[in-house]
Amino acid sequence: MKYLIVLGDGMADRPIEMLKGKTPLMAVNKPYIDSVALNGRNGMLKTIPDDMPTGSAVANLGVMGYDSHEYFKGRGVLEAANMGIEIDKDDLVFRCNLLNITDKKIINHSAGHISTKETRVLIEELNRSIKSIPKFINIKFYPGISFKHILVIKNGARDGIAVNCTPPHDHPGEIFTNLLVKPLNENSNKIAELINSLILHSQKVLRGHSINIDRINNSKDPASSIWPWSPGSKPVMPSFKELYNLKGAVISGVDLINGIGVYSGMDVIRVEGATGLYNTNYEGKAEAAIEALKTHDFLYLHVEATDEAGHDGDLDLKMKCIEYLDKRIVKYILDHKEEIGDELTIAILPDHPTPVEMRIHTREPIPFIIMKPGETPDNVQVYDEESAKKGFYGEIEGAEFINLLIS
Repeated sequence: MKYLIVLGDGMADRPIEMLKGKTPLMAVNKPYIDSVALNGRNGMLKTIPDDMPTGSAVANLGVMGYDSHEYFKGRGVLEAANMGIEIDKDDLVFRCNLLNITDKKIINHSAGHISTKETRVLIEELNRSIKSIPKFINIKFYPGISFKHILVIKNGARDGIAVNCTPPHDHPGEIFTNLLVKPLNENSNKIAELINSLILHSQKVLRGHSINIDRINNSKDPASSIWPWSPGSKPVMPSFKELYNLKGAVISGVDLINGIGVYSGMDVIRVEGATGLYNTNYEGKAEAAIEALKTHDFLYLHVEATDEAGHDGDLDLKMKCIEYLDKRIVKYILDHKEEIGDELTIAILPDHPTPVEMRIHTREPIPFIIMKPGETPDNVQVYDEESAKKGFYGEIEGAEFINLLIS
């Protein structure tokens, strides 16, 4: 038996008045995903514990069967692993967005999905700008993809991590000064002050940069500030094979999921044109998935596009991305699964909801399907948030999902 998880990041939603009280999953045409629901068993999965942040790192760790209380050490350090950044055990690592702050408000978390080419220039300029400032001597920026970057403070975690950082995608339209880093004890005052001063410094550097001037002149959002968040240090995780005795692989266009793959000992399969946005290479991911399952027992196929559409509050785009997932990935896998040579169990789910009317992650349970060869389907006919509540599995939590998948 082979196992495939197809995860549409942030795909779940809430009822929307414009859709006459339906969610995007209810309203969109997705015949191939619905066929998996019809031929499988459905349920609801709580991926984010009540006492954990509503982030994709926590949610995806849970879907993969890892206890986030034990293994979540910050998002940035996971992304750094995929980028090949060497991290020592005492280093403090942040995910670092380039975002748009205008009139002191966070306009969006992505600087209008600024290009990687532009941000590499901006990150280089930020590194140059802090070289001669003594208090920033142990800080370095590492360029990533589009707005997603890494900030490392050498030996910054030596005394523990006790600062509260705000995920920018959870606070669109809010005054940024109310959301700056806050110390959680007296010993962390200095590190909080350091990061906040770095944010203000970045705004001075970026404000007049020619790239941002050009973006403004072309009616695009500028990258007007850095925003460090999800601080952490290097985790130690058992491999997926140690936990579940399966040789695993991941396919994703985002550093976070690939970073989890690195730390869990799974093979990270790179697909050219995998962007993490609506224009990702859906067909390339689907083809790579079938090939990977010929040599691996387990594959985690992650598509970010629906989440980014949710953060942008773009209902039409979110629905289009669900359609793309259905017709350009799920259809291909169903049409070609016989090539694998073994029977295939398929699961389809999101990691968390990203409601377009809220533009943030929420923690309510998400709908899931597991379709196993030879297993009697339940009575659910289509895949969505309401239908799955009537499914065979009811509501489950955390690692219960992966255990049901591979049992």
